[in-house]
Amino acid sequence: MAGNTFGQLFRISTFGESHGIAIGVILDGCPAQLPIDLDFIQSELDKRKPGQSKITTQRKESDTVQILSGVFEGKSTGTPIAMLIPNEDQRSKDYSHNTDVYRPSHADYTYDAKYGIRDHRGGGRSSARETAARVAAGAIAKLLLKHHGIEIFAHVSSVGTIKAPNLQSNDVAELLAVREENIVRCADPATAHQMIEFIDGIRKDGDTVGGKVSCIIKNCPVGLGEPVFDKLHADLGKAMLSINAVHGFEYGSGFEGSEMRGSEHNDVFLATNGEGEPKTLTNFSGGIQGGIANGMEINFTVAFKPVATIMHNQQTINAAGEAAEIKGKGRHDPCVVPRAVVIVEAMAALVLADHLLRNKVSRVF
Repeated sequence: MAGNTFGQLFRISTFGESHGIAIGVILDGCPAQLPIDLDFIQSELDKRKPGQSKITTQRKESDTVQILSGVFEGKSTGTPIAMLIPNEDQRSKDYSHNTDVYRPSHADYTYDAKYGIRDHRGGGRSSARETAARVAAGAIAKLLLKHHGIEIFAHVSSVGTIKAPNLQSNDVAELLAVREENIVRCADPATAHQMIEFIDGIRKDGDTVGGKVSCIIKNCPVGLGEPVFDKLHADLGKAMLSINAVHGFEYGSGFEGSEMRGSEHNDVFLATNGEGEPKTLTNFSGGIQGGIANGMEINFTVAFKPVATIMHNQQTINAAGEAAEIKGKGRHDPCVVPRAVVIVEAMAALVLADHLLRNKVSRVF
């Protein structure tokens, strides 16, 4: 199975399945002597782990990370960093009903068609449990970015048709504090309350709902991004679309920009008079022009579909192509976005860390 490695210089390879012994990641390319804060890595994993609240899956996993290599006396050594996260609460019997049946909108059929074999226990490798490994690696990427003053913040900006207003603060620490005060991880408390009540109602109905996560990146240095095929927004898009259940990505003005005129959409430069880097009056470009960061705030939004497993009878087929019926069992999120926030941040951090290292060799003087 190819496709398990992400990044060029700051590169990760994840491994493991939903109901296997463990999941994990090998991070190669992390510069030496970076202080590795294990408590911070664990705190990031705690934001993604299951069983957090009434609106998330009730699978109980501590997601306790173990660093196996690449760190000595609290600092990276420049060698591969291997991290392991044991699976503690597997209930494979919850999936015995779909051993030979394809769940609608899951990867069951496509994995079976491609490989001729599939792990029916929670989807195996296709399970969102794999993203815990990305969060662990993303936490180290965040530590590297913090060293360069780069900050990343994401929050739940919509659930179903409930939308949060634009962020009212530019202070990442303040936004983070507000976000973590509610279980849906929305930075607007009033909207968060509506979202929580709505998701809980969806859960009681045995159904699921989608939502969006919006992300901002502050203090990204000018120049990150590698034209032509490795544009910064292209790599961010690939990173986000690689996350389970993601169905859409837009940055800057996004799809709404297609409805505007050039005279409205152009980001006009402001005179600097030789002081500081150029800024623009507007930021429809989302902080990226020509695939290269321009020094403005980078912003993008990621759309997540409703979770495919619902607690209702659905028509489907089995491996022989015969009509069958299936009903969701086990422990599943009624809405993924509360736990996906930290995954979005992790993948953004991995992209930026990779481009930060690549950018160091982009010019001689």
